[in-house]
Amino acid sequence: MPRKIRELVRDLTNAGFYEISGAGKGSHRKFSHAEYSGAVTLTGKSGDDVKPYQEKQVKQAIEVLKK
Repeated sequence: MPRKIRELVRDLTNAGFYEISGAGKGSHRKFSHAEYSGAVTLTGKSGDDVKPYQEKQVKQAIEVLKK
């Protein structure tokens, strides 16, 4: 069973990311972190299945913070 967008949002917030208000339009949400250059953008509603590139992007962003 594929993961859901809400799970990626939870992973990002647990890692210290915060949602940039007003930065996403429609089903797009942008997340930023003080120690991460750039932003992570997630598309889709909370209950939608995660696309492989989204999973990879979130994983890489969290790994950068662990270093």
